[in-house]
Amino acid sequence: MTLRKGALRAGTRWFLLWGAVAALLLVAAATSLAVHDVSVFQLDVPADAQVDEGATAHAEDWDVICEANPSTCTIKAGFETGVVSTADSSAHVDDGALNATIFTGGGSKDIHDISSWAWKDESGGLPDKDNLLHAYAAHYIVPSSPECPGETGTTDGSEDCSVIYFGSDRFDNSGDATQAFWFLQSEIALGDNKVGGGFGFVGTHQDGDLLVISEFSNGGENSTITVFEWMAGSLVPLAGGEDQLCGFSTPDPFCGTVNSGTEPIDSPWPFLDKFGSTQFRQGELYESGINLSHPTINLADACFASFVAETRSSTSTSAQLKDFVIGSLQSCEVDINTTPSSTSITLGDSVTDTAVVSGSGVANPPTPTGTVTFSICGPTELDTNGLCSTGGTQVGDPVLLAETVPGTASATSASFTPDEVGTWCWRGFYDPTGADPDDPNYDEATDFDASECLTVTDTSDTSTAQNWLPNDSATITSTGGSTLAGNVTFNLYDDGTCGDDGGSVVYGPEVVDVATGTGTADSRTVTTSNTAFVVTSANNTGAYSWEVVYSGTSGISGSEACESTSITITD
Repeated sequence: MTLRKGALRAGTRWFLLWGAVAALLLVAAATSLAVHDVSVFQLDVPADAQVDEGATAHAEDWDVICEANPSTCTIKAGFETGVVSTADSSAHVDDGALNATIFTGGGSKDIHDISSWAWKDESGGLPDKDNLLHAYAAHYIVPSSPECPGETGTTDGSEDCSVIYFGSDRFDNSGDATQAFWFLQSEIALGDNKVGGGFGFVGTHQDGDLLVISEFSNGGENSTITVFEWMAGSLVPLAGGEDQLCGFSTPDPFCGTVNSGTEPIDSPWPFLDKFGSTQFRQGELYESGINLSHPTINLADACFASFVAETRSSTSTSAQLKDFVIGSLQSCEVDINTTPSSTSITLGDSVTDTAVVSGSGVANPPTPTGTVTFSICGPTELDTNGLCSTGGTQVGDPVLLAETVPGTASATSASFTPDEVGTWCWRGFYDPTGADPDDPNYDEATDFDASECLTVTDTSDTSTAQNWLPNDSATITSTGGSTLAGNVTFNLYDDGTCGDDGGSVVYGPEVVDVATGTGTADSRTVTTSNTAFVVTSANNTGAYSWEVVYSGTSGISGSEACESTSITITD
């Protein structure tokens, strides 16, 4: 499926999307809890889009956010502020052509999942008042303060405060228009699959996605805001009410405002409405903000990867959707770090790999869910960098992640036993859809760096098996100096007494002609040539004996001898 990128849009009535807001519209002291008073951003009443140089406590406005997003926003000459944005993440999106990326089909309603939405391009039929030109959002993490309480209500800076500001401008102010901002935990994009007479969207809702509906009337002097949470396939009302105009309502963890004056105000980026005005006419610019960390909202842990600004036929949640713009906001990133149980093992030993998957992108990122698939490459399977970037052997089935601490989860592979010496390297692949295809907090991630490698060595063992090849020699001497003749007979017994103790001949007889010996005529030495009988640890009885018999001739008498030895073999 081909993914296509969209943009953002807005209207006079406003739908705003938000992640699960718990009871909004908190009644408190009028000097605190005001999201429009947080010092990082100018949420002005009435709305404008550029930094008020006199308001030194409020550092940024939409002109700064435009400058921070040069790939999607071109600021007009003379509007450069030179202020570097401190936003943790931001977006400023131009919708392009007037009829680009508009909703179509009866399933394009906020009560339906994203898979039922359909879009078309350059098809006409979009009311001018519902046509959005730009949309923008900025997320900040600041120390908690009376204007921006932390998750437990602290205001002394000991906690973080997570706050988002957002807004849009539209083509025509000559009628009411209802806009919605969806803040989605999943990435969303345009697909090319056929749905409802148009094309479908890529992405799905997750529990905790939020939709906020904002309506401004009487030239922007009155506001009605309603907040819904997507839960178990339905929109659940969370909070809402009238008179939520910034600065004119009860102290506000959430508020909105439009340019309600009759005089047009400057646009820092190229803008052209239906009447040829390059300035925002009354009701054409909208901006809003919300403290996600406020105890009654409790959204600091949500990571909104995508947002969708949309217009619709009415404030009803079942109203037909009109125009939309898709943008990316928070960087819901995930990091996978895998570590083998050992970096050096001996052949025959086993090893496992443990993956730690950590989320980021917000002050308290959601804990990654899904599975990790482990693979390992042997010495001949490594890539040119000596790593396991592809291929190898998958070790066991994908393993479900288990939370270790909030924001971090881990998984450990099955055991693997390498079968050859050398360098082996692991690879861990994180699949966010492995546990629940409808609940991916993050994108896929892979780790296969050098820390994933281990060395497999082998050991050696020396064993001995001694053997002895027994041989004997005999020297025959004639006492009177006669010349010797005759034979010498050798027999080897497996006892020490030449058979007197019942031993048997294990080698022989070997008969040697004395004339073949060495020495003199009257003293000859002859030697056996045994190559057949070997003494080993298996046949070692401890004692052996040679029987030597000389058979004399020519008047020389015979003689004999018995010699013994004790053999001990230790291998």
